[in-house]
Amino acid sequence: MYYQKTTQKDFKQASKDLEDAVIAHKFGVLHVHDLGNTLRSKGIDFKEDCHVLEVCSPAQADKVLSIDMQLNMALPCRISVWTEDGETKIGMIKPVKMLSDLSSDARLVEVATEVEQATKTMIDEAAV
Repeated sequence: MYYQKTTQKDFKQASKDLEDAVIAHKFGVLHVHDLGNTLRSKGIDFKEDCHVLEVCSPAQADKVLSIDMQLNMALPCRISVWTEDGETKIGMIKPVKMLSDLSSDARLVEVATEVEQATKTMIDEAAV
């Protein structure tokens, strides 16, 4: 269900390298949610760092929405960088599993497979 890598990079470098990999693969970074700072700003004693990147390939999103408009609720894709017990990790929920759970349309599996391969590559590149 999940795809994740542990990296030797610090959180800041891993976050930058992930954004660079997303752009290099012609996906867009729509927004970066800084969950760690958001929680701390609300008075939560949150010790870890966590960035959630909303990423999108407009062509792939169009394919998904053309098949099933309800899947707008599953878009955009999210890739996260976080710290946990002194390690930096990069990961995502696998698009094939997620969309297969939401729809039985085989065309969606094809699109999700393309997106999953691209996003795995982005994670792999950012982690090394």
